[in-house]
Amino acid sequence: MSSDFTRRGDDVDLIDLHADHFNPIMSKEDLADWRQGKSCNSQTADYQKRLLKADRIIFMFPIWWEIMPAMTKGFLDKVYAKNILYTANNMKTKLVTQPKIDVITTMSTPNWAYRLIFGTPILKALFRGVFLKTRLTHFKWHNIANLDKKSAAQRKAILANFSIK
Repeated sequence: MSSDFTRRGDDVDLIDLHADHFNPIMSKEDLADWRQGKSCNSQTADYQKRLLKADRIIFMFPIWWEIMPAMTKGFLDKVYAKNILYTANNMKTKLVTQPKIDVITTMSTPNWAYRLIFGTPILKALFRGVFLKTRLTHFKWHNIANLDKKSAAQRKAILANFSIK
């Protein structure tokens, strides 16, 4: 997908939490820093600087137990921090470009069940609970459901035809 953006002339800055050995756990010291509006460490400070420059943010992760993995949640908790990326007193983002936010997810749950039975918890957590709350309104969710029931050929076709504008 990043090659699609680079072909269009966009700069791509990829954050791979696993490759970066990001620690999603909020320690006692991390929480003390968070309360004071300080970065937890140099890695989170780097991520925060990079996000402040972004005009588009794309999250990609699987849905586990109807929500994001702990790595993604820890990233939000530590990196999307008060008084660094949003002001605590009025909950307004400091991301000055009002970036477009795309969330790309995969899941085994059928779309209809995730929406009707579970009530789309990822939208409640991310769109309402994080981004809308801090006035980031350019949000789009792209979901690939029933992934475990698709053949290798079907998965390849999904990847070949997937695009975000």
